[in-house]
Amino acid sequence: MKKWIYVVAIFTTTLSIAQSSTLNTEKQKLKQALSYGDKIVAASVMYNIIAIEGPSSTYKDSLAFLYFNARNYVSCFLVTEDILKSKPSDTSLLEMKAISLESMGALGKATETYQKLLAITNNNYHAYKIASLQLGMNKLEDAYASVKKADQLPDKGTMKVTFQVNKNYNQNVNLKAAIAYLEGIIALNLKKEKEAKLSFERAVKLFPEFVLAKSKLSTLKNTQ
Repeated sequence: MKKWIYVVAIFTTTLSIAQSSTLNTEKQKLKQALSYGDKIVAASVMYNIIAIEGPSSTYKDSLAFLYFNARNYVSCFLVTEDILKSKPSDTSLLEMKAISLESMGALGKATETYQKLLAITNNNYHAYKIASLQLGMNKLEDAYASVKKADQLPDKGTMKVTFQVNKNYNQNVNLKAAIAYLEGIIALNLKKEKEAKLSFERAVKLFPEFVLAKSKLSTLKNTQ
């Protein structure tokens, strides 16, 4: 009996050493693949490491980030969805999931994910995204309430939102001005022209070079 236990112990130790050696080799491969910018090989190696380390491997998170940075949003969504089962309040994973869902056109699910994020972060950008997605789904009353909430939340003054002015020019606008502009767009869709005008004026005041807000304001004034 003792001999049998001794044999099992040796076998277990040998297997552990072999796995450790394989794991170190795979990590070296990963380091090399990333240094060469080879994301396909890097993803393949991460799968090998996850298979060795098991379901709780932290390399699942790395795989999600890899897919996200490669704009492989379907795979990123699937990985984040899996990890969030054990880490439901991880804001980085939730944000990647929300962006992936939006990029896939699943606006309703993206909205739900941003709502989970907002409950954790109380971040005005997340409220802004909810309003934007609700506008995209033509849920105008919900969008108007969401953008009003976004405007009332604290702003750190560091976030920028990119707007496409035309096919050759994008403009980065501070978040508070973007929120005011979105409020104006939603108000226009609700036939609230007076409120829309005030929102566009506020957007221009917050960001004087805001091309789209100035254009909407000019159109409203000419119409009136």
